[in-house]
Amino acid sequence: MTKTQQALALEAAVEAAQAAGSLMRPNLHRTKKVNSTDIHDIKLDLDVRCQKLITRLLAKRLPHIPLLGEEGCDDSTEHAEQRWVVDPIDGTVNFALGIPHAAVSIALQRRTSEGFVSEVGVTFDPFMDELWTAVRGGKARRNGQVIRVSSRKRLDQAVVSLGFPGGKKGLEVMIRDLGKLTHCVMKLRIMGSAALALAYVADGRFDAFVETGLKLWDVAAGGLIVESAGGEFWSRPQPELFHYSINANNGHLRSALEKVIRG
Repeated sequence: MTKTQQALALEAAVEAAQAAGSLMRPNLHRTKKVNSTDIHDIKLDLDVRCQKLITRLLAKRLPHIPLLGEEGCDDSTEHAEQRWVVDPIDGTVNFALGIPHAAVSIALQRRTSEGFVSEVGVTFDPFMDELWTAVRGGKARRNGQVIRVSSRKRLDQAVVSLGFPGGKKGLEVMIRDLGKLTHCVMKLRIMGSAALALAYVADGRFDAFVETGLKLWDVAAGGLIVESAGGEFWSRPQPELFHYSINANNGHLRSALEKVIRG
């Protein structure tokens, strides 16, 4: 993509993310309409409404680019040269319970010979009014200011975030990792939003974020933001479509984390 195309896509993604955030913010402490629920997740009517709003605004700015989202996708995304990847509310359980730790995540991806790569990434926290952005080849920013990952190199000085997926196998893996890491890092944090965990790694608040079973829309924007902030975003596809294991870190800690987790 040209810089002009990146800039247009970034502008569209920021507008859409902030619009969805404006819909989330006044509803934080209101009773939400629940569309479905299971043992580890909640689906809200507001998830659907936010994705519809995002879809409409993106299509208005950049028509003909299909959208892959948590709340449904266009049939043409598989064969498209470009696609939007959207999580309208990442951290839905937090949001449903009135916990102000959730975000909108929007990425624009481009097809390459090795698969899709993110060209633009936007994560917006409407409750802290923090907007993280990145374009491939540029710097990561929070509210316009350049950010960078932490410089900590020792695991015993690191703050590491973990996430817990809904599937049984993924939960078993992460529970095992929790037990191993507890004795090796300074602090563990489990906060319920992968998009914000990645933004916090990019911002130097966390030193690493590890999870198995994340979905593409959870990480498509945040992975680029971490890389653009000087960090490392490692991912491995899982058997289930659009599912990944990820290790996002400040560029110094992956080997140490892998020794603990896989050792």
